Amino acid sequence: MATLCKPAVSVPEHVITMEDTLALARSLHADHPQLPLALRLISNTGVAKRHIVQPIEQTLQHPGFEDRNVLYEAEAKARVPAVINSALDHAELRPTDIDLIVYVSCTGFMMPSLTAWLINEMDFPSHTRQLPIAQLGCAAGGAAINRAHDFCQAYPEANVLIVACEFCSLCYQPTDLGVGSLLSNGLFGDAVAAAVVRGEGGTGISLERNASHLVPDTTDWIAYSVRATGFHFLLDKRVPTTMEPLAPALRAIADQHGWDATGLDFYIIHAGGPRILDDLSRFLEVPPDAFRFSRGTLTEYGNIASAVVLDAVRRLFDEGAVTDGAQGIVAGFGPGITAEMALGRWTAGGPGIVPELMEPHMLGAQGTNLRSAAGSMR
Repeated sequence: MATLCKPAVSVPEHVITMEDTLALARSLHADHPQLPLALRLISNTGVAKRHIVQPIEQTLQHPGFEDRNVLYEAEAKARVPAVINSALDHAELRPTDIDLIVYVSCTGFMMPSLTAWLINEMDFPSHTRQLPIAQLGCAAGGAAINRAHDFCQAYPEANVLIVACEFCSLCYQPTDLGVGSLLSNGLFGDAVAAAVVRGEGGTGISLERNASHLVPDTTDWIAYSVRATGFHFLLDKRVPTTMEPLAPALRAIADQHGWDATGLDFYIIHAGGPRILDDLSRFLEVPPDAFRFSRGTLTEYGNIASAVVLDAVRRLFDEGAVTDGAQGIVAGFGPGITAEMALGRWTAGGPGIVPELMEPHMLGAQGTNLRSAAGSMR
């Protein structure tokens, strides 16, 4: 079984508090006709502080898309390796043990992807597969877990490294004055996260099923307008209502697995904002405290895009209260509007089950193919 091991998370050293954000909004947009509404929405996010890669004075400047993208690349190269090393330590693996790197980010662009640089600089094998994901936004954290799970199902002995690198502050656009943009300026933060999905062994969430769901006719609700000045984030006021159509999708994946989405032991949910978590709590009929890991991320770091689910998983590990066999769900939401969902069971670790030693009934009809696929990688 593929196991999601403990993630490593790092946030930049520059901090902006809720009080700072509100004061800046009042100062920069004193004449904005909807300033009271924007201030109220920002205050209701529950974000106590966020971390950003530059001091706020530099963040508020816009030197141009090219300069910002250069900074994105420099900051990624400076910050990602240490987080990867921590994630590998958590999984008790080395770079040479990794078969695939899934890199997710929606706040900067590189080609070749950072994955190529990592393979060269951190001594990953030259045959390491690369899977950069750039256009799933906040849902990409869940998608990365699911694609890692898929890969380990095809190659049961494989190990996958997931990296999420989000510098949302580099997407700040001083000329975007819609209420949605002002709210975003007070919601998003920067972070780097990494985690390993082990094909065999490991302590963490043993992944059992994954699925995707797209809410029809919502493609313009969360989007980028790509202009000469860079990425302009578009956030429709209807986004907070998406939990009503998405909650049934979470119920459906649990039902298909013989589980009850209302009675799971842990919930790792993308913390897009407090309304998202409050509504999902109501529609799934689970207590608000069930989403405490996601709320912790939102309060301390803000919405850190694709890194949210990995940070929430880290908090699950750090709490130390989950017991062997506990059942849970991981869900990331983003543009599309897309949900990436996974079901898993907590495992306390130990050696993995070697496919060659499994009984035929444990392998199922695909057993022979899986064994052959795993062997072809070595």
